[in-house]
Amino acid sequence: CTKFKVPAFLGSSFAYLGGFSTVASMPAYDGLDPELKLAYALGGIVIAGLLYLVLALLFKVLGAKTVMRYFPPIVTGPMIIMIGLNLSGSAITNASSCWWLALVSMAIIVVANIWGKGMVKIIPILLGVVGSYATLCGAQLPDANGVMQPLVNFASVGEAHLIGFQKFILAKFDVSAVLVMAPIAIAAMMEHIGDMSAISATVGRNFIEDPGLHRTLIGDGIAT
Repeated sequence: CTKFKVPAFLGSSFAYLGGFSTVASMPAYDGLDPELKLAYALGGIVIAGLLYLVLALLFKVLGAKTVMRYFPPIVTGPMIIMIGLNLSGSAITNASSCWWLALVSMAIIVVANIWGKGMVKIIPILLGVVGSYATLCGAQLPDANGVMQPLVNFASVGEAHLIGFQKFILAKFDVSAVLVMAPIAIAAMMEHIGDMSAISATVGRNFIEDPGLHRTLIGDGIAT
C-alpha cells in the first residue's frame, strides 16, 4: 500500500480495546455467549476500517495540504494523549503487580526518549522491555510455599509451538456494536496522522506527501 517507503507498522490501534470492553458489558448483549459478543465487536471494527478508506479517498481527491489544515498538531496531539489516558487503567493494574520494575521500565523509556540519539531515540519502548527483562534475570521471589522461584520463567515459551495461529471468528454486524466501535476510528485516524507526522520528522522525509497520507491510511484501514 505504501510502496515500502514508510518505516512504520500499519495495523489496528490500541484505542479499540476500550470498545471491546464496552461491547462485552453492554446490557443489549446480556446473556449472549462471549464469542458472539466478540463477533459483533469485530463487525464494528470492520466498519471502522472502512472509515479509514473513506478518509483516504478524501486525501486523494482533495489533496493532503487541503485536508491537513483541519488536522494540525493541536488536534492530533490531544487525540493521541486521550488514547493513552483511556488505557491508563490497564497500565496501572499491570504496574501494580511490581511497581519498582514498572518504574525501572518507565525510567529507561523516558531517558531514551529525551536524551537518546539516533536509533536509541526511535526504539525507547523496546529498550524499556529489554531493560526490564535484563533487570529481572536471576531475580527470585518466594512462592506461597516459601520456595524461591525465578521472576522470569521461560518454561511456557519452550513448550510453545514454533508457529501458532489465533482462533479466527467471523464478524457479525449489529447497529449497537457498530455505533460503539466505528467512532473510535476517528480518534485512531488522528493518532495515525500524528504518527506519520512524527515519523516524517524523525527520519527527515515527508511521508504525508510521498507516498502520501492516503496510502498510509489505506494500509491502516485494511489492516484494521
